[in-house]
Amino acid sequence: MTSQGSRRAGIRTLIFLIFPVDCHTALLSGFPSAMLSEVLLVSSPGKVILHGEHAVVHGKVALAVALNLRTFLRLQPHSNGKVSLNLPNIGVRQVWDVARLQLLDTSFMEQGDVPAPVPEQVEKLKEVAGLPEDCAAAECLAVLAFLYLYLAICGRQRALPSLDIVVWSELPTGAGLGSSAAYSVCLAAALLTLCEEIPNPLEDGEHTSRWSEENLELINKWAFQGERVIHGNPSGVDNAVSTWGGALRYQQGKISSLKRAPALQILLTNTKVPRSTKALVASVRNRLIKELIDMNQHHLNALGVGHASLDRLCQVTTARGLHSKLTGAGGGGCGITLLRPGLEQEEVEATKQALTGCGFDCWETSIGAPGVSVHSATSLDGPVRQALGVL
Repeated sequence: MTSQGSRRAGIRTLIFLIFPVDCHTALLSGFPSAMLSEVLLVSSPGKVILHGEHAVVHGKVALAVALNLRTFLRLQPHSNGKVSLNLPNIGVRQVWDVARLQLLDTSFMEQGDVPAPVPEQVEKLKEVAGLPEDCAAAECLAVLAFLYLYLAICGRQRALPSLDIVVWSELPTGAGLGSSAAYSVCLAAALLTLCEEIPNPLEDGEHTSRWSEENLELINKWAFQGERVIHGNPSGVDNAVSTWGGALRYQQGKISSLKRAPALQILLTNTKVPRSTKALVASVRNRLIKELIDMNQHHLNALGVGHASLDRLCQVTTARGLHSKLTGAGGGGCGITLLRPGLEQEEVEATKQALTGCGFDCWETSIGAPGVSVHSATSLDGPVRQALGVL
């Protein structure tokens, strides 16, 4: 055992002596009793795509960067025989009995090290969650992704764990900013750490830490399966950016980090027009013709993924000498505006005011944020701690 492992084992023994619990309850929870007191706090960034948001699905290059807006997760192990999921951003609160989940036939999840969900499995999960068969709303898909990752990852243990999970995000949903990928990455990282498939990299006294490259690879593989539950046939770009952060070049499943990620300040504008990535990707596939495959932003309208709101965004910023484009699937959602170096803050504020005057939400932020990370409670801002229920 490493010195770090010895230290943690000693701490767990001490906690057990101070806070003894019913050993039978601990056994049913699937984890040593000392782990019941360990809270995990995890975060991962959203993303914006600078180029290739639809072409990537067809084998072309996409350039994606991590956005300095994050999703945060708190995982609290328990011995109460319950599993709860709380997603305050979208009004989800679900609770399941561990004993009932333990009786489920999860053999369909045992195909390979990181099993991929198939439609029949998703239908079974809908039954477990008590969701209607035709449910495709964000709330339903988020619950299904959690159940899939929980059962597939934790099902490898001798017993399923009791736990509470709260996920809160700075990212709007359905806006092309990778909110579902950040959610899946947080879930994968937290559940893999809890089940000791990967170590907790946070040392005593540290505020924030990140996993090793090997562990990030595993987190990313599991997060991609969560994304498949939500989106059907995602490219893998969003979960990769959320896992590694920075800036990534992505083509046909091959990811390479940019050594010198562009340090850019941007305006992020949410048109607040909802869209479905799955439907828009399918639409492009159906309409795609040879001469359109290599065209970039101003030709995205020709692919049928533009929207009048995005046109309005471009008009407002072009009038001020700034350049904007949609990011993500299009059809509404968000756009980004590059803020050139040296631009007066006065002009930035005037542009933000003009955009909010159109009924849009607008943030001044940056790109190139770090990927999935684990935190101490003291490292999180007050509003985040409050949203997660961290004392």
